[in-house]
Amino acid sequence: MAQLRSEIIDLLRSVYAEDDVQSIARRLALRLDAPIASGQPAADRVTERDVILITYGDQIREPGVPPLQTLGATLQELIGGVINGVHILPFFPYTSDDGFSVVDYKQVNPDWGTWADVRRMGAHFRLMFDAVINHISQASDWFQAFRRGEAPYTDFFIVVDPGTDLSQVVRPRTLPLLTPVETADGVKHVWTTFSADQIDINYSSPDLLLAVLDVLLFYVEQNAQLIRLDAIG
Repeated sequence: MAQLRSEIIDLLRSVYAEDDVQSIARRLALRLDAPIASGQPAADRVTERDVILITYGDQIREPGVPPLQTLGATLQELIGGVINGVHILPFFPYTSDDGFSVVDYKQVNPDWGTWADVRRMGAHFRLMFDAVINHISQASDWFQAFRRGEAPYTDFFIVVDPGTDLSQVVRPRTLPLLTPVETADGVKHVWTTFSADQIDINYSSPDLLLAVLDVLLFYVEQNAQLIRLDAIG
């Protein structure tokens, strides 16, 4: 653990001021000291021997059964001997972009099933989750708390003066880069790389970084052996 802490501190120093580095390291150590509840052995690296199916969690349906249950049972029955992994595309509550505008990182879309369904699938396949951590839905609790002016969420998003010259920003979208939103402190313009519904989150905030790391560790606890980082520039 001492070596890991040293490596983490070195990485943090490349981004944060020294006071923040020490604070983040202490708080992260408390989270890492908590036991990981998945009960799964440490995952091996992906190799050419892995065969991973990519799918949405609701692609296979049957009446009266949550789609994630049906997916797991079908894959195990029909192709369990062919694949050894399943990449489930975002299965969280969302508001747009086919799941890539997440409302709550720690909830399963209730129309699709539960975490128990996901963990059950993980008993038979290596699971990959999407970590959609470049942005979050405007309907999320994080963003609504930002709008109300609640700490620490006031620093969770990137606020930009609309007069800033952004002409050199290149991205695969034609929608406005800044989106005006009403907040308790008046109108603020927030950075939205992809759409007005997908609000970019601000990694210059140590509290935001720790919140995201907590989400990633939570995914490990839910049997994720692989995590795809979505839209990481």
